[in-house]
Amino acid sequence: MRQPENQIGRTASEAVLHSAQFSVTANIETWISAYAEALWDPEQSFGAGTITSLNRNELQLRRGYVLLGDLDEFPVYLMLGKIDSPFGQTDTVNPFSLATDWHTFSGLSYGALLGYSSNGLNVTFEAVQGGAEFRGLNTPVGGTNVPSSLNNYVIDANYTLSLGGEDRTFLVGASYEAGSSYCQSFPVAHFDSCAVSNPAYAVYSALSWGAFRLKGEYAETVNVWPGTFNPNPPLNVFPASKVSSFDLGGKYITSVLGRELDLSVDYSALIAGPAGSPWEQQSQAVFGAGYFIRPNVKLFSEVVLVHGYEPLMFISGGIPGDPPGQTDSNAHSNSQILLTGINLAL
Repeated sequence: MRQPENQIGRTASEAVLHSAQFSVTANIETWISAYAEALWDPEQSFGAGTITSLNRNELQLRRGYVLLGDLDEFPVYLMLGKIDSPFGQTDTVNPFSLATDWHTFSGLSYGALLGYSSNGLNVTFEAVQGGAEFRGLNTPVGGTNVPSSLNNYVIDANYTLSLGGEDRTFLVGASYEAGSSYCQSFPVAHFDSCAVSNPAYAVYSALSWGAFRLKGEYAETVNVWPGTFNPNPPLNVFPASKVSSFDLGGKYITSVLGRELDLSVDYSALIAGPAGSPWEQQSQAVFGAGYFIRPNVKLFSEVVLVHGYEPLMFISGGIPGDPPGQTDSNAHSNSQILLTGINLAL
């Protein structure tokens, strides 16, 4: 989840504060709540410049919504505001790094979400503002990207089955969204308008068995992403492709000196082009360890191995100022990352 603008050359090193989040939850009544979260994240910001640029050091309201409902009394609830779309299972077993499927399909949007939760069954429907949203969602509104119509939606359903015994459950679920972010024509630019929506679907599962956690997900667009076809030679030999992503991860929870220790391994990938194309794939393998010296203080370390490089912005070329038949994507590049840090929560 690190942005490339702050690295030059073949090696780089950083000692940074990655992000800070400040949130407040207000319980007005048993059935009325509100949530707001401010985020500072220069390492992940889309602002211009390096991590010391003021454009990448501003606070934003990352999420904020009003929640109506009381599951102790009634299994239906309603959320209104800026919320994460209920598409797929985009959490992670890693102590810090998110899996590739999060980067590929995680959505954040203005919308209204209606949910049902009872006896292990969870069903959600979100009506989403059209246009290009904050993350992962895009439908044309009168040929523009202006979010002035509720013309997109996300549906998710999952069921958690108890397998008997303590902490033994199996979850299975599926999602569908009417408009993913993979709909622009060449050259691809974030938040541009689309001519036609490109839906997507996801299937996922998770198993908890005592100290073990396993999870998996597969997501794919219904149609090809038009922008993955570059009409300029020599890249015009590669046809447009669907976008897919998957994740397989596992975690083992044990203890050392009376404190929880999580050991995890995760493999995820993004596939956005045909075989042989520079934007064919990018995969990520993560080997992690997280040690809780306090329930709210986690020390962590990860080894991250990335194969391929697929910047979704101008993925197939068309970067202003560069030859139109050239792309920064590289299916054969390799990156090795060592991360060590600490998470603190109050």
